[in-house]
Amino acid sequence: MDFELNEDQRAIAEMAGSLMSDYCTDERLRDWDASGQAYMQPLWANCVATGLHALAIPEAAGGSGLGMTELVQVLDAQGGALAQVPLWRHQLAAATLAEFGDPALSPWVEQAAAGSGLLTLTLDSLTHVRGIELQASPQADGWRLQGRVLALPLAEQSAAALVPALVQGQPRLLLVDLSQAGIRRVAGVMTHGEAFADLHFNGVSLSHQQLLPAAALDWLVPRAIAALSALQLGVSAEQVHRTVAYVSERRQFERSIGSFQAVQMSMADTHVHLEVLRSALWQLCYRLDAGLPVPCEALATAYLACEAGHRIGHVAQHVHGGIGVDLTYPIHRFLYWSRALGSALGGSSAILERLGEWLSDNDTLGWKYDLEEHQAL
Repeated sequence: MDFELNEDQRAIAEMAGSLMSDYCTDERLRDWDASGQAYMQPLWANCVATGLHALAIPEAAGGSGLGMTELVQVLDAQGGALAQVPLWRHQLAAATLAEFGDPALSPWVEQAAAGSGLLTLTLDSLTHVRGIELQASPQADGWRLQGRVLALPLAEQSAAALVPALVQGQPRLLLVDLSQAGIRRVAGVMTHGEAFADLHFNGVSLSHQQLLPAAALDWLVPRAIAALSALQLGVSAEQVHRTVAYVSERRQFERSIGSFQAVQMSMADTHVHLEVLRSALWQLCYRLDAGLPVPCEALATAYLACEAGHRIGHVAQHVHGGIGVDLTYPIHRFLYWSRALGSALGGSSAILERLGEWLSDNDTLGWKYDLEEHQAL
């Protein structure tokens, strides 16, 4: 197993890390909290200028044509900096349209690649207890939408969105032009600062071309899991880094609390969770970029991301003591992000149930039982 990055991948990681960390200082994050802005527009402009917004968009549409390995590098850096920019949703929405969309939808992809139009998406209804609440019924010239989509990120700032809908009883992805009449918005803000809106559809008409094939959803879901897990990896890694620094400096009983055995063991556990998630995520990215199926690998990575976010967040807050709940101290932001990411992934219990259902029907266990090097043994 080789986790070495090539020269181009290292350059992308270094550029993203420098860009995110330079902009997202603790002081600037405090200012942004009070700004009321939906996302960090100056940082997003820098992402567009450097091409980080279009890494996963095909070259034919104006993007870089790279894979999940490169995108995950950027999202790891974004998570560590807590940067509020719509990197993964924007380009995975565009990449899905480029891969499965009708040629009539190409202008949306080209605008996304150029940075002139913002795309968003949500897959939350696939794991929500209420399920998909948007219904698409056929009509003479296309489809008619009735129902709602909850908590669509940057719904008021985006030009279009990919959303799941029930089409003849089956979940399918639809491209919705958010400027269309008949869509009512109820805006809100997540606890970690991400702007969203609930969308209520009342007889909104879509063309036949705006319905993507069933394969589009299967293609997008594991990539969305990889993206969210990469953000969680970045958030948790920085959370551990800051907590180690804190326990090394904080003194009690005339010694640093990091020298206490209980604290050392707790921090060792966070490192294990972090590295387990990192290994699973890179395996998932390898298989995605190699065009291999990822039914259990995506679920396993999602579960590990939820567990890492919860357990690392708990330990970080615990060893920080009272200052961990002081909103003037930055560590609470990482907990908010971890909880939001875990919710977006669907929660560890629900994911474990889905993984168990898959395992009950499949006897090819493990990460590479379907690869040539295993079959040759």
